[in-house]
Amino acid sequence: MNEIEYKLHIDDVIRRVETARLKVNAHHIVKIVAVSKYSDEAAIEKLYHIGQRAFGENKVQDLERKSHALEDLPLEWHFIGNLQKNKINKLLDINPALFQGLDSLELAREIQKRLEVREMSLDCLLQINSAKEESKHGVLPEDAIAIYKTIQKECPNINLKGVMSIGAHTDDKEVVKESFITTHNIYKELEGASICSMGMSGDFELAIECGSNMVRLGSIMFPKD
Repeated sequence: MNEIEYKLHIDDVIRRVETARLKVNAHHIVKIVAVSKYSDEAAIEKLYHIGQRAFGENKVQDLERKSHALEDLPLEWHFIGNLQKNKINKLLDINPALFQGLDSLELAREIQKRLEVREMSLDCLLQINSAKEESKHGVLPEDAIAIYKTIQKECPNINLKGVMSIGAHTDDKEVVKESFITTHNIYKELEGASICSMGMSGDFELAIECGSNMVRLGSIMFPKD
């Protein structure tokens, strides 16, 4: 795929986001986070020159390497993976714009301790396991509001910006839709929340139509030649 073909491809992705967004309403804004976990620095730079600014990684070591290699570019880095406690300090060294995978009250308390020592804060999204799948991380939908409020109360150095979830792992569109609606309904109940991060390359249009205002797009943003 040459440079012109690639730009046309990305333009088409943006058009699809726009079409889904307008089905919600003309004022609904959606942010694209390009998930670069299977792509190298050259591919990220190529997408940057087309106009993309927000990028997501799901491994702390990859986020560290790529963010350092591309530190001269004004990129907005998101950490979207599962965070192990022994990697908390390393993530805080990187200081991403947003940590999207805060998946338990226990992890929040551990992050709060480290943030307090460093006298810093971290913007986060509470991850919700809306489809209640054993393979996924996140708090259960019925516990999400209480846990969100507890983190707000107990962890002043964590700035909760909203919620994140992954759509149900199934080909049944109605089941996937239900998982998105579950998350969005919780989001609407959270005072001050501004981000509802739902949708990936295979289901982002449905997620947007269900209220998502941030999508995490990987393979569709980095197509193989």
